[in-house]
Amino acid sequence: MNIRRLILDVGKGINRPTLLELSEAISSVKGVEGVNIIVTDMDIETMGVNITVEGNNMNYDQILKEIDEIGAVVHSVDEIAVGSKLIENIRRDE
Repeated sequence: MNIRRLILDVGKGINRPTLLELSEAISSVKGVEGVNIIVTDMDIETMGVNITVEGNNMNYDQILKEIDEIGAVVHSVDEIAVGSKLIENIRRDE
């Protein structure tokens, strides 16, 4: 399966890993072409981040393994896009 985009809800310690360390670990996975990390919440000890990973034929298990090994935790997979092209979500008025 050609995984092209993952959007992950991740928790990490406030100081470690740093956002740079986390992005470097994810970008080291074969097929990853870009990583975007946005801080969503913070308290005294932890930080919540949304991570968008894009590429071509990315290894899902390896991405999760890298996140775990560096000391962060994946809370949920909020989006996954597969196939030969990326399709952007279109908001529908309800």
